[in-house]
Amino acid sequence: MQKYILLYAVIVTALLAVVLRRYGDENRRLAQNQTALASEVLHYRTRWGQEAASAQALRLRCAEFEELRAADAARIRLLGIRLRRLEAAGTSVTETVFEARAPLCDTPVVRRGDTLPLCTPVRRFRWEDPWVAVEGLVAEDSVVCRVRSVDTLHQVVHRIPRRFLFIRWGTKALRQEIVSSNPHTRIVYTEYVRLER
Repeated sequence: MQKYILLYAVIVTALLAVVLRRYGDENRRLAQNQTALASEVLHYRTRWGQEAASAQALRLRCAEFEELRAADAARIRLLGIRLRRLEAAGTSVTETVFEARAPLCDTPVVRRGDTLPLCTPVRRFRWEDPWVAVEGLVAEDSVVCRVRSVDTLHQVVHRIPRRFLFIRWGTKALRQEIVSSNPHTRIVYTEYVRLER
């Protein structure tokens, strides 16, 4: 009889330990989510002068993601991806503001009039670098301009370990680092959601 009571005590203790561990993990996840929602995006420049941003990652379960990010979930389904197979979802918004000065040159444009062709001077400009191309025409009464901007965002998600003195263990938070290859771009907003199983 004492064997059964001892076995029962061991099983109940093991179940209690598992439940407490799961409760602690869930509690830490929710605390990290609150911290991530309250924190702002940290903007900085890399050693090479590239614009970069750092944001703490949200950790959501699949059902939470579907409920809280319904538009993103619908967009992912349109891509033919099942939500249960999704590992992470990230969103970044960049803004390119650039002021360029380009020399003007006269280009005659021949327009057909009633009887004689009219020659109207039109000034054309063009400027480009590896990331931005600006071209346009300046007429007597109007300006036509075309700006093309190309940007590549490199996203990295990494773990920040807990620290005590010189000892590092576990995971304190997940952090997303984004680097823009376009020097004219400023990262306005970024978000990273990790789905938990």
